Amino acid sequence: MDWNPAVIWLALALLLGLAELVSGGMVLLALAFAAGLTATIAWLGLGLSWQLLGMGVFSGVLVPLAIRVIRPWFSPRGVAYGTTGTGVEKGRIFTTLKRDFDGATGIKVNGDFFRIRVTDTGEIDLPAGTRVTFLSFDGTTAIVGQTSRNTDATSRHSEP
Repeated sequence: MDWNPAVIWLALALLLGLAELVSGGMVLLALAFAAGLTATIAWLGLGLSWQLLGMGVFSGVLVPLAIRVIRPWFSPRGVAYGTTGTGVEKGRIFTTLKRDFDGATGIKVNGDFFRIRVTDTGEIDLPAGTRVTFLSFDGTTAIVGQTSRNTDATSRHSEP
């Protein structure tokens, strides 16, 4: 078998397509299609610089298309995508915790501990078990609004 540039691009497209099976983000699938289209450029006999330019243009078009248009078709309904800090948690009620090694007051968002600051008073030390409403992040500090001073020992969980 002759390993010409078109075959190499097709092999790359196949590998990216297979890698998409484990990621599920549709980005690798878009890159696989871009590599497949780039194989067409290589098959036409254009040089490496044209192939790389083609890969860049195809990726620049197909990746945003896959993320914004195609991925929502495969996403479950009612899922609020986002990571910690993107605003997905805004308005949720959390219960404060005291960190073991330094006694800092904070909340756990998606399993991560964040120190808090009350937006109205600037207070950073609240009793454990205080219910607060998450508003935003300021760096790694969670800005919260105080909901109530419920220090019930049964509500020690940080996430609703």
